[in-house]
Amino acid sequence: MSANVLAIGGTDPSGAAGLCADLKTFAALGVYGMAVVTAVIAQNGQAVHRVQPVAPALVASQLDAVFEDARVDAVKIGMLATAPIARAVAARLRHHRAPRVVLDPVLAASVGTPLLADDALAVLRDELLPLASVLTPNLAEAATLLGEAPAIDLDTMRASAARLHAHGPAWVLLKGGHLPGPRSPDVLSGIDGLHVFDAPRLTVRGDRGTGCTLASAIAALLPTHPVPAAVGAARRYLRQALGASGELSAGQTRGPLQHAVQWAPRAVGSEAG
Repeated sequence: MSANVLAIGGTDPSGAAGLCADLKTFAALGVYGMAVVTAVIAQNGQAVHRVQPVAPALVASQLDAVFEDARVDAVKIGMLATAPIARAVAARLRHHRAPRVVLDPVLAASVGTPLLADDALAVLRDELLPLASVLTPNLAEAATLLGEAPAIDLDTMRASAARLHAHGPAWVLLKGGHLPGPRSPDVLSGIDGLHVFDAPRLTVRGDRGTGCTLASAIAALLPTHPVPAAVGAARRYLRQALGASGELSAGQTRGPLQHAVQWAPRAVGSEAG
């Protein structure tokens, strides 16, 4: 029986990030995708033109509508926009006892525009981190959550991931894609210690929606895989989607990933986990 996976986040009319990337990833990995909208965003690969948060009560109603009618096997949380929306999401997920929550703490768009209000950060830390089965910050997001400088190498990544784990998530996947150098390591900290996933850095044109896609892939795989295995498989899918992004011609600058990589495959190297 196929899993049902719910994505919570913002829209992207260009199709590269947010709920578009989530639903494409779910389909590619063979799970049934559902979506709750927290914000409508006018954006593309060059700029974020406008952000319109959805009323918190409407976000809560969307969540209730999904849970009252469907079995939800995993949840992926992306953009939350405001403190009231973050509180509403936390409250309804607690009410419905949502399983396997993957939290991607979206603080800013890839072009740098803030996507989370300053007063929402405390709600994210206090109410949503303890609900997370897997937290998936990048280096800047982890630094903001911890109130410290970003990690600069694998050793400081290990330390940062362990400190975030102490804030309540069952697992923390700290993504090292913004580290300098030819490697792209991620550190997974959880109940059985630390795991390092490492692979050569890919140079591609299409990399918008990378964080959304990885978190969604983990959520899609969690119903049938232990967390370390889900992370390893999600990373492999992400690298394949990145590697095949050159098949697409969407976007004048940074393009999207090729989520339908199984129909447009491109060879990608293996990784150690």
